[in-house]
Amino acid sequence: MQPRIPRQSAGEQNGRRRDGTDLDARFSEELASVVTGARRRAVRDGDRQIDTAHLLHSLLEYDPEARAVLGEGPQVARLLGYLVQRSIGYGLRWQSTVEDSGAVPVVTGGTGFSPLAAAAMEAACVRAARRGVDRACGVDLLAALVTDPQARAVEVLGRAAVEPRAVLARVRNHFEPTA
Repeated sequence: MQPRIPRQSAGEQNGRRRDGTDLDARFSEELASVVTGARRRAVRDGDRQIDTAHLLHSLLEYDPEARAVLGEGPQVARLLGYLVQRSIGYGLRWQSTVEDSGAVPVVTGGTGFSPLAAAAMEAACVRAARRGVDRACGVDLLAALVTDPQARAVEVLGRAAVEPRAVLARVRNHFEPTA
């Protein structure tokens, strides 16, 4: 029987990978908090893996910068409403299933993450590197979460009437503000 709790592998205990690098060395402090919150949420929801919806929910809770990129007011409230409903009805069909669209290559080393969530975490780090910074932030992860139309985070955004392309445009404006 597989455990229902996304756990760190033995090689990832104490925040370190088998290769000796820190798990969150490539993440900002806020993003590390997001991952910790997503892991707690997955455990609480009884899910086997952290998926993109867990990450989106934690971004909204722990990262004010990512929340600001999504916008203020009723849209974010509606989005949080859908995410909260996940454990009481909406999203129950996701339990005991793996989030994987097959559109992205499987990322190894993402123990406890769905394939799409692991790919989004890696893509966030790549985005940060392209910007010339060492650590990915929540806005990098937000952009990565909305790129695969099969991601649970994209489904939740759609139900809350948030267009993924608009989110990507806001991310671009966040990093490259127009004068």
